[in-house]
Amino acid sequence: MQLNEILKAFGHDEKISKKILIIGGTGFIGYHIAKKAIKKKWKVTSISTNKPKKIRAINKVKYLICDISKKNKIKRTLKNLSFDYVINLGGYVNHAEKRKTYLSHFIGFKNLIEYFDKLNIKAFVQAGSSVEYGFNKAPQNEKMTFRINKTTSVYGKSKILSSNLGLKKFKNSNFPITIVRFYLVFGPRQDKNRFIPIIINGCLKNKKFNCSSGKQLRDFIYIDDVVSAIFKILNKKKARGEIFNLGSGKPKKLKNIIEFIKNYLKLGNPQYGLIRLRKDEPLKLYPSIRKAKKFLSWKPQINFFTGLKKTIKYYQNG
Repeated sequence: MQLNEILKAFGHDEKISKKILIIGGTGFIGYHIAKKAIKKKWKVTSISTNKPKKIRAINKVKYLICDISKKNKIKRTLKNLSFDYVINLGGYVNHAEKRKTYLSHFIGFKNLIEYFDKLNIKAFVQAGSSVEYGFNKAPQNEKMTFRINKTTSVYGKSKILSSNLGLKKFKNSNFPITIVRFYLVFGPRQDKNRFIPIIINGCLKNKKFNCSSGKQLRDFIYIDDVVSAIFKILNKKKARGEIFNLGSGKPKKLKNIIEFIKNYLKLGNPQYGLIRLRKDEPLKLYPSIRKAKKFLSWKPQINFFTGLKKTIKYYQNG
């Protein structure tokens, strides 16, 4: 009898031995990745600056508190712990707090790759962002570069610097990094200060609420499709040193989404044109996902409106 068969007979298989660390595991994306990893019988550890909210607490996850912008705290928190995979979703979410944004998104990332470069991990997935493309013409592809300028936000600068440093680390020491550039991820349990929850809750209150003109073209991807892409990356050695856009590849006009939610709920009174575009906000921001589809043998499975209806129902019941 093979070793794998013996382990399976006793309720142990290879999946149980896999250990994953999620930085930012108490957040929206982190919660869904952790949930999938637990389902696969992996050992899951999360580090973040706070304990998880009740809606995002998972019994079998080990939650640790750590400020990744401080090297010594990473060493103390992770002492005697080993991992196969690391996913960095960490970073201060209020980007108006410029210093905290820079420290958590860039310095924190720098500290993490310096720490894990000395250890034998199989994969390190870094959460990049669509903001890294700046005003590049849509659809944006992974070969496009963007120079930091006066209009670039601190968050954008931090993500660009992190991607550049991560790829340099791969080139110099074969550090097993993969960068994923998220577009607008949505779904149940997302923070209420994100676009889709804001619109849903605004409509549920059935009062007037301010919106932009809604002319912006944006790409939304349902959380389950993001999670499936992440696990494809973890299991593909050739994904190391690569950048992947993660979106649906089907842009939507924001006004059309707002109107769909309003009509679906038969509630709400959006007031268009009362919120101006930010200086660093392009009118068209959506990706080419050809590389991810071909390289990872992955494609989004959840239709946008199917995912949106699921999300609406979640907030209706919340």
